[in-house]
Amino acid sequence: MLTDPAYWSLFFLSMAAATLLPGGSELALVALLADGTRPAWALVVVATLGNVLGSLINWMLGRWLRRFVGRRWFPVTAAQLARAEGVFARYGAWTLLFSWVPVIGDPLTVAAGTLGVKLSVFLPLVTLGKALRYVVLAGVTMGVLG
Repeated sequence: MLTDPAYWSLFFLSMAAATLLPGGSELALVALLADGTRPAWALVVVATLGNVLGSLINWMLGRWLRRFVGRRWFPVTAAQLARAEGVFARYGAWTLLFSWVPVIGDPLTVAAGTLGVKLSVFLPLVTLGKALRYVVLAGVTMGVLG
């Protein structure tokens, strides 16, 4: 497994997809599932780990680099961050279960860092949300292929 470049590609694509870099890991996961040469559970684990690491990078950006909001390279705009902080103020850390949702997920993870959400809260919620997304995607893919 560790020597298979497909796993590494999926890991890094999933990580990048959760950070400031554009990309989507779902298509890569579906393609690897359709290939059928690797266990679905292993692909889901690899994609989840990569995506959670990307979200952790966002949390660190929010935590330590808030002063750079508005810079071109910062993963979210000031407006997106303000919206995400508003959602946090209203609904709390449980919103991190939706960190997988396109467009709002990255700002949520950055906002978690800026608002000082503890890693002991952040990691389980983000991991659960992202893992469930990949499990559902794998289930639907395998159901269509099966």
